[in-house]
Amino acid sequence: MKKILVVDDEKDVLFMLGKRLTAKGYSVITATNGTNAIALAKSQHPDLIILDILMPGMDGGEVSAKLQAHPLTRSIPVIFLTALLTKREEYQKEHIINSNITFAKPVDAEELVAQIEGLLCNATTS
Repeated sequence: MKKILVVDDEKDVLFMLGKRLTAKGYSVITATNGTNAIALAKSQHPDLIILDILMPGMDGGEVSAKLQAHPLTRSIPVIFLTALLTKREEYQKEHIINSNITFAKPVDAEELVAQIEGLLCNATTS
């Protein structure tokens, strides 16, 4: 079973994504801040991380940079979530911003799951 770490300071987002991903057969772990996210990524070795960009304290960009800098976590794919992006901008950019897969909030769970399945399938076959 593939493991996904979902990081967001909004508990309703964690609940909704956790419920949807669990229903799709994924094991889900959650964190509400960047510090906990990094610790969980190092100890739990998730197959993928869904990371909110706007969080108090350490934002998603800083979390991602720290994950990329560590040998245990640098190869874990990250999907960003953000309220900084409109749905229209998301579709115009085809979910890719600065070469990162990014979804605008509120996230379309089916599109997110499709992107996750594509990433995890590619990681398995690579």
